[in-house]
Amino acid sequence: MNDLVQQGQRRVKIMGLIVAVAAIVAVPSAIGAFAYGHHWLAVPFGASLVAGFGAQIWFIAGLRAKKGV
Repeated sequence: MNDLVQQGQRRVKIMGLIVAVAAIVAVPSAIGAFAYGHHWLAVPFGASLVAGFGAQIWFIAGLRAKKGV
């Protein structure tokens, strides 16, 4: 059980790091793309959204898989 908790904590840290980096990339990209008209910045904005949501889905899927064990 202790190993399961440690794995969950590790997943939270990894997910939090990925989401934080995605947010750091997404905010200035969105400002540049939508406020200043640099439309090429929509690509890193979209990629960071996909990465952030993907990390959250990965985290939740990992918790659900461990619950059945």
